[in-house]
Amino acid sequence: MAAAGHVVSLEEQIELWRSYLRRRQAIHSIDIAELEDHLREQVAVLGEAGLAADEAFLVAVKRMGDLDALSREFAREHSDRLWKQLVMVSPDTGAPARARTDAIVAFCLAVAAAVAIKVPALFGMELEQGAGFYARNLSLFVLPLLTGYFVWKRQLEIRVLRWLVVAFVAAGVFANIYPFVSGGDTGALSDTAALTALHLPIALWLITGMAYAGDRWGQTGGRMDFIRFSGEFFIYYVLIALGGGVLMGFTALIFESISIDIEPFFQSWLLPCGVVGAVLVGAWLVEAKQSVIENMAPVLTRLFTPLFAAALVTFLGTLLWTGRGVDIDRNVLIAFDLLLVVVLGLLLYSVSARDSGMPPDAFDVLQVVLVVSALVADAVALWAIAARITEFGFTPNRVAALGENAILLVNLAWSAVLYIRFLRGRGSFSSLEQWQTDYLPVYAAWAAIVVIAFPPAFGYI
Repeated sequence: MAAAGHVVSLEEQIELWRSYLRRRQAIHSIDIAELEDHLREQVAVLGEAGLAADEAFLVAVKRMGDLDALSREFAREHSDRLWKQLVMVSPDTGAPARARTDAIVAFCLAVAAAVAIKVPALFGMELEQGAGFYARNLSLFVLPLLTGYFVWKRQLEIRVLRWLVVAFVAAGVFANIYPFVSGGDTGALSDTAALTALHLPIALWLITGMAYAGDRWGQTGGRMDFIRFSGEFFIYYVLIALGGGVLMGFTALIFESISIDIEPFFQSWLLPCGVVGAVLVGAWLVEAKQSVIENMAPVLTRLFTPLFAAALVTFLGTLLWTGRGVDIDRNVLIAFDLLLVVVLGLLLYSVSARDSGMPPDAFDVLQVVLVVSALVADAVALWAIAARITEFGFTPNRVAALGENAILLVNLAWSAVLYIRFLRGRGSFSSLEQWQTDYLPVYAAWAAIVVIAFPPAFGYI
């Protein structure tokens, strides 16, 4: 540990890491210069993302653990020292002040999102009476604020901000301009309104990704960083939601003991405000705790990849054994597409968490099994949807499902080809990374088509 009052510089930290590797060089055959280049590249990328030098070094060493066993040993043996250097750094560096400012800004935006979702109630539109309005506009209450957080954090140029504002304004217009047919007494959303509610967040999440990646959105690495963020954010949001559910359960229980029904407060205030506020809190946590959370998501990916692969292989085997067709009603179709989306998410995150320079291993073989199984399952679903349309005609849900499954089919098919080439030593893993990141705008484009074109095309039903 450095002497009191002395700030450990980045070069001193790198020298500590370099000295450790030199001592072990006689035991392990390593190229220290090459590893140092990788380390400095990681530090530079993290520095561009807004991290201080101390923070960037800590996160980069953690990430280098995936590339080199000795770096992993160094991170483990020196983790306490590195953490103390990070959190006890002199105030002159400004890192603690930035961290506090980030937390304050994120908290204020979370409160703003909670307030925003209650503003319509001031005009008489309560959550129960305006279910359709809230469903279509839920993402608009929070994602512009999340995008604003990243615009502020990345210090994006005004011209980029203008395009982001135009995108959100257009989304607000198309979410509310159409005269959607109401569900009558049941209050159910029309098919096109439900599709808008489902697809608008997808398109806007990619817009948010442009703000997250900033100037690096045009690069594979920038888009891959957003994929990592998305996976890590999902984990944090689910954890927050589970914790919130437990909190509400215990709170309702203790208030019930004094004969007070607190459920109306939960439904009207705590739940909607918590849903949108947690988005900002989760995003801030991912940004603030990257070195911790990035160890969780790859573990979950490795845990669930074999489980989902086994489920899909069993499903396809049963399908062949029984000779039954897929019953494509609405609920089954939604569940089927969600399964394929989860599989795609597992593929995306495993690609983002893997070092492209490492040779193929057993997990890569398992990934190919998952991708090929999902590809076959998607083809079966696509065939069933096409048959359903041929027999009963076009509906908004069937056409949307047809397009989404076709897009997934193309993605999975070429991913399988690239992954198999990599396993056979005839292609690089980076080509798979580039394919996945280049394909992201296709999902956003289809989501935008569903939101903009489907309601008038199908008579707003």
